Amino acid sequence: METAKVGHALHFRVKEAILNLIKNGKYKPHTQLPTEAEFCKKFGVSRTTVRTALQQLAIEGYVYRKQGKGTFVSDKKVKQTLTSTVENFSEQLTVQGKQPSIKVINLEVIQADASLAEIFHLEIGDPVNKLERIRYADQEPLQYEVAYLPWRKTPALNAKACETSLYRVLENHYQLKIKKTVEHLELFLADDHAAKMLQIKNGAPCFSLETFAYLSDETIIEYSQTIFRGDRVDFVIERNY
Repeated sequence: METAKVGHALHFRVKEAILNLIKNGKYKPHTQLPTEAEFCKKFGVSRTTVRTALQQLAIEGYVYRKQGKGTFVSDKKVKQTLTSTVENFSEQLTVQGKQPSIKVINLEVIQADASLAEIFHLEIGDPVNKLERIRYADQEPLQYEVAYLPWRKTPALNAKACETSLYRVLENHYQLKIKKTVEHLELFLADDHAAKMLQIKNGAPCFSLETFAYLSDETIIEYSQTIFRGDRVDFVIERNY
């Protein structure tokens, strides 16, 4: 039992040591890491310990493997600041040297089910806009989002306009200004649909963000579910006291 505990602690320490070297710039993006044997010598541990540490780093998106060539450092993760509004997506990526883009993959009017009817204070069957979008960083899918908005307040929603800022569309075209959002973040393993949208493996670790957007009168104007790729996104939370 003690051996298992020590083994777990060792691979965790090795993983953290390699990760610190990556974050400190010792190992640059897309450069090859030392071999498992070299890491064994560097850290004084077994190959099994090193292999487990590298596998964990690969799952978390910090490194990737090339068959027959070795392990390489992944590109830096995109930082998403949760204390900024969702619509600062483009600005957040631009300052990190990434090229942001948004693609609408579906916009349709659906009938409210019991859940949507309760959220928007509608009758079951009332029309609701369903908007599906994918956000990209350097043409690589980063987020898959499904947003719902009551049709009676957002008729004739324009898909092309939603490839910029949805909240700006709401304010400029419908005079609906978002006052606040309430968000719930949790871990999520990619299902078939999310995996297809984000071009990742089924079961890959992701983040799921559920958002309720409120107007000044405290009514909800938008409800959305966003899936973030766990291997490409790093969240930052800032608190002021």
